[in-house]
Amino acid sequence: MTTVRIPEDWPTTEEQARAVQDELRGRVILDQPGPPPGTGHVTGVDVAYDDERDVVAAAAVVLDASSLDVVAEATAVGRISFPYVPGLLAFREIPTVLAALDALPCPPGLVVCDGYGLAHPRRFGLASHLGVLTGLPTIGVAKNPFTFTYDDPDTPRGSTSPLLAGSEEVGRALRTRDGVKPVFVSVGHRVTLPNACTHTLTLTPGYRLPETTRRADALCRKALRETYSV
Repeated sequence: MTTVRIPEDWPTTEEQARAVQDELRGRVILDQPGPPPGTGHVTGVDVAYDDERDVVAAAAVVLDASSLDVVAEATAVGRISFPYVPGLLAFREIPTVLAALDALPCPPGLVVCDGYGLAHPRRFGLASHLGVLTGLPTIGVAKNPFTFTYDDPDTPRGSTSPLLAGSEEVGRALRTRDGVKPVFVSVGHRVTLPNACTHTLTLTPGYRLPETTRRADALCRKALRETYSV
């Protein structure tokens, strides 16, 4: 497990954080398809918080994209690096997530975030932020639609409907199980939206949420527990 310090130049105010978003948002690449689904590596990242102790634990779990077997995993624990502010949650997580990714013994391939990419009020959620900083292809797969609207997709697995900010499509509601509530997929960096949806279906052979998210969620929670068990 890696212990993380907050970077000295990390934003400390909402104004500073929004300025960073404005600067980095223009670097998001939207015209690359991304890796073919079911090939190479795909990595889930997730975090768990202990707000009382001001601690966050991050996990990165690499899966073989074809078999969905675990290839490698890493964790990192550090201080929460920013206050809770809606729309700026990436600033609470990124230092520890980057540390977990850096600790992996192999290339992560596509990175799947438990959250948002372009489906964000400022069009720069965690998946986009992480993609720009690392150069990796990234997508966001969220459990809820945040502030956006959508029509319920058709019942069968694989059905989609646009996730909308007004008339702008910022992602898609995707049915990963027949008749089960959809997940909400958005592009992060260097992946198209149709490809992001196909990746998500590949990663959900038996459950609503991607295997990447399920495994990273369990690992970061375990890392947080173990931080206080020694």
